Amino acid sequence: MSEMSFEQMLEGSLKSIHAGEIVTGKVISVKPDEIALNIGYKSDGILTRSDYSTDNSLDLTTVVNIGDEIECKVKKVNDGEGQVILSHRDALQSKASEELRKAFEEGAVLTGRVIQVVKGGLNVEVNGARVFVPASLVSDSFERDLNKYQGQDIQFVITEFNPQKRRVIGDRKQIMLALKKEQHDKLFAELREGDVRTGVVKNLTDFGAFIDLGGADGLLHISEMSWGRIENPKKLFKPGQEVKVLVKEINGERIALTRKFPDENPWKDADTKYAAGQIVRGRVARMTDFGAFIELDKGIDALLHVSQISREHVNKPSDVLSVGQEIEAKVVDLDVNNHKISLSMKVLLPEEGRREDADVADVDIEAVGRAEADDEQ
Repeated sequence: MSEMSFEQMLEGSLKSIHAGEIVTGKVISVKPDEIALNIGYKSDGILTRSDYSTDNSLDLTTVVNIGDEIECKVKKVNDGEGQVILSHRDALQSKASEELRKAFEEGAVLTGRVIQVVKGGLNVEVNGARVFVPASLVSDSFERDLNKYQGQDIQFVITEFNPQKRRVIGDRKQIMLALKKEQHDKLFAELREGDVRTGVVKNLTDFGAFIDLGGADGLLHISEMSWGRIENPKKLFKPGQEVKVLVKEINGERIALTRKFPDENPWKDADTKYAAGQIVRGRVARMTDFGAFIELDKGIDALLHVSQISREHVNKPSDVLSVGQEIEAKVVDLDVNNHKISLSMKVLLPEEGRREDADVADVDIEAVGRAEADDEQ
């Protein structure tokens, strides 16, 4: 058997490589725009700046040291000068592509950064690989402007993986729907009537506000927004505003809310403050043809019927009263349970030959109640 030359033995001890293979090399020299690596082959590997990073101004000596190990993909085994051309970026992309394939097969949740907002959706980068999330799969609700996602990290699942066609599709909508389902189930498992919660105003209508409680929306009806009278919910709340609410009723999936907290009930001392016979002062809050509503306190309005304004005939309240005017009157009837108070200015006006208290009998309490109910409707 003939003896092998030193060159033959050396070459036999070196591994063989081929284009497309992933290798790990040790840095033996580094320049601002080029790195040389020992990859255990008869020739060293060359890694240029463009194959290391997308930053064309990057000085490689600031990020790489001699002795560092770098994973690369073989682009060319021989560049014509006997050198092996490597790409760190291609290695990262191959590795990321394999991770995407595995995530697609397993239905795993990935996190990536939005690197570009395009007309049809979002381009997201995951460890060097790119995933496209269509606009219809960005959220569980329609979003007109996707620019807010630029530079943000988002979670998604891969629903289509075709690297040959450079088509990898992500779906964020599934993640959001699953999270909402989890929040919904948790909320209804814990929520009880009488609970006080902090929610966020989701949207407003003329009849109330829908409050996001974190898993489900509750309705805060206009009549439950305050102990006082509310003319328009949009004057009191704005979308996105945090509000404290009390869970009034749970009926299946429907949640009724209120901001009429019992400890803030202005009617709790009404039986003493506004007992029949008391002289009170108030402000004209609003008027109808049948009477004026007098605000005695925040949340407490009393009815001054048109017949109780003066001893002289009054055609309509606005003939003698104006909104915002302060008046003095006597309480002639109090119904705490139904939150109704009837007033009379007339009984405080003396009339020769008549007893002051006799005029109270002129008030038709039932008629006043009916009129007040009609106004509330």
